[in-house]
Amino acid sequence: MTVMEKVRRMDAMTNSLVLVRHGESEWNRRNLFTGWKDPDLTEKGVIEARWAGRVLRDEKLKFDIAFTSELKRAQHTLEIILDESRQPDVGTIRDLALNERSYGDLSGLNKDEARERWGEEQVKIWRRSFDIAPPGGESLKDTAARVLPYWQTQIWPRVQAGETVIVVAHGNSLRALIMHLEDLTGDEIIARELATAAPILYRLNDEGKVAERRELVTSKGRDHGLG
Repeated sequence: MTVMEKVRRMDAMTNSLVLVRHGESEWNRRNLFTGWKDPDLTEKGVIEARWAGRVLRDEKLKFDIAFTSELKRAQHTLEIILDESRQPDVGTIRDLALNERSYGDLSGLNKDEARERWGEEQVKIWRRSFDIAPPGGESLKDTAARVLPYWQTQIWPRVQAGETVIVVAHGNSLRALIMHLEDLTGDEIIARELATAAPILYRLNDEGKVAERRELVTSKGRDHGLG
């Protein structure tokens, strides 16, 4: 491959996707299993979302479309990000396919209370297994079964068309998507931690393979509280 061919190939790899987990929620702060419950952001979560928006503004990313879940902690994070990045009029699509994993009977329980009720080892299995669901809830495998078809039919066609897309969702719905994008195993994705309101930028080629991945993370904005 000649130098010019390499340049043209890199120029073609401009399909941009940004993934962001929502900022800290009230139930994150209280150490509760949240799932499909619908608490809003804490003051810290609002600051985190503002920081994420400014990071994306500094990257000069101009979004064509935004996707989020039907839960307000993700929606609120997205609204703040778009305001801070000076593009509040970007069209937004909300869908329950991007909702957090359902924790079923664990929802609303303090994690320490859950350990007392079911035992530490059982709660660990529910939280950290790929395909074992808590009572009445979803495993990460179940979550992927609704996230990935939505990616293939709704999000990927926009990215493939050359649009710059942002998805603001939840730890486990994003893990399901990252597992697909990065071709990870269930064990590998379960071990992946996603910080709140920390954007990840992907450049994808026309086959949907990752050409570039960058975590747009510094501590400066958080440490200084963004004023």
